[in-house]
Amino acid sequence: MAYLVTASDASTASYTVTVTVSGAGPAPVGLGNAGNFVLYAGTGLSSSPDSAITGDVGVGPGVTHTAITTGFTLIPDPSGAFATASQVVGKVYAFDYAPPSPDYVSSTSDDMITAYNDAAARPNPIVLASSNLDGLILAPGLYSAPGSLNLSVNTTLTLNGGPNDVWIIQVASGLTTGANTNIALTGGAVAKNVFWLIKSGLTIGATSTFNGVILTGTAVTVGANSVIVGRLLSQTAITMDQNTISNP
Repeated sequence: MAYLVTASDASTASYTVTVTVSGAGPAPVGLGNAGNFVLYAGTGLSSSPDSAITGDVGVGPGVTHTAITTGFTLIPDPSGAFATASQVVGKVYAFDYAPPSPDYVSSTSDDMITAYNDAAARPNPIVLASSNLDGLILAPGLYSAPGSLNLSVNTTLTLNGGPNDVWIIQVASGLTTGANTNIALTGGAVAKNVFWLIKSGLTIGATSTFNGVILTGTAVTVGANSVIVGRLLSQTAITMDQNTISNP
């Protein structure tokens, strides 16, 4: 982030200095068009009962709007290019909507996979000593887990850093959080700078809070009444249950 600072010396001259503020941790993952979506699922979306979603929603190439099922009442826009829904503050896209939607969801899928591969390929991570995240406080950085990760019932993982700091957590298998868990951001950290690379799926327990951008090769399941600030970008399906999900 760059700031312009105007200063003056002991004479009468004034001058402008550009100060660049860069955060700690790795460079953020570029999302391309996937960064326009709060929910993007390669094969389908469902929510039973209704969830409250703030941000755009989409399904993958070749997938019609009929794959956006239980809990979504779709209202086609007069343009035919997208739909709206009472559950969504934003637009809903599918491959069978009018142009430019087919190209848009296809390029979004490509960008999501590029972002996934980028996050997976980041070198020299800090290897987490345990598969259990309970009570950990992580500074900005690149982390990896050689297997699965879990967060136990009623526990918190804290990511502590500033608003420009970045976290990337590479998970070689799946991530499971229990009920009443919390991925907490402190010190000014923001959800858009937290990237979860999860190779084999995410399960979030009921009445939990989760922060960050999720890039997963398989499915996401969100337990009842959980709150997510971030993006769910899944190469397969996303299943929700009366959740509150909003853009980071």
